[in-house]
Amino acid sequence: MSAEKRDGQQDDLMHQALKIFGDAWNLLIVQGLGETAQRFNELQRNLGGISPTTLTDRLKKLESYGLIVQERRTVDQLSVIYSLTDKGKKMLPILKAIESFSKKFL
Repeated sequence: MSAEKRDGQQDDLMHQALKIFGDAWNLLIVQGLGETAQRFNELQRNLGGISPTTLTDRLKKLESYGLIVQERRTVDQLSVIYSLTDKGKKMLPILKAIESFSKKFL
């Protein structure tokens, strides 16, 4: 495989990663779900400032990336609970590192 082809693959991987990491809401949602699974309204309230439309869009994207999963539960009423997948949980140390960097340098 040529160096040029490898560079193209690396660029493609970086581009894919930036779809996730380049959106602050994505990171905040993953961070918020790292502590506990939450319903839509809980997540929106805890994030503060995100519109329902934006949250819906980001949740769909994160689910398509395999980072979160939604589970339908029925207790008293039908609830949709969002939680991190194992893949999503692998992002948490990265988010901690970003938080640590921010505290130290920003």
